[in-house]
Amino acid sequence: MLPIPSRQQLIERIPRVVFGLILFGLGAAMMVLAGLGLSPWEVMAQGISFKTGIPIGTVGILIGIVVLFMWIPLKEKLGIGTILNVFIIGIVIDLTLWLTPDSVESLVVRWLLLVGGILLVGVGSGFYIGGGLGPGPRDGLMTGIAKRGVNIGLARFGIEITVLVVGWLLGGTVGIGTVLFAFGMGPLIAILLPRLSVPPLEEVERANQTES
Repeated sequence: MLPIPSRQQLIERIPRVVFGLILFGLGAAMMVLAGLGLSPWEVMAQGISFKTGIPIGTVGILIGIVVLFMWIPLKEKLGIGTILNVFIIGIVIDLTLWLTPDSVESLVVRWLLLVGGILLVGVGSGFYIGGGLGPGPRDGLMTGIAKRGVNIGLARFGIEITVLVVGWLLGGTVGIGTVLFAFGMGPLIAILLPRLSVPPLEEVERANQTES
């Protein structure tokens, strides 16, 4: 279970987490505008959006809520960052797409949006994960399954390939952006996370206990 953060820790960490989630949402929206392929979960959200008419960010929020209910049998513990993740990313995606053109014609601009979007998602993930206030709903699902004896890489692959196929069947955009995201996001976060993280709450708690 995550340690309960103090008021001071929340004051220090919540702005980082919120900033990271806003960057993540902006990056995801840029990938939508590029139209060259989305991350697996966004492919599914877009596919559902096409079928229902519900904005893609709102669909993402609804998916996040459903995934949190899937945490219950897995006995995963959420944090305040988990709740912020569910809502902020989707709100930012919808707001960004509402304020921007419906489509972008220039292929050069679309590529710039794609690469810039992936980079923003990576930086945003570094700030969010590095804030240490709880995993995102999708990451919690992956780790919860892994705790049941499934290899974590296999759990991640199985979940993401499933949502990708479902999203593609519903009409979500699968393309070069999907490939770049799949292979580039891990290394990007690995580079950025150590530079954007604050000490984990568990480490801070141990240090406080030692001092006392």
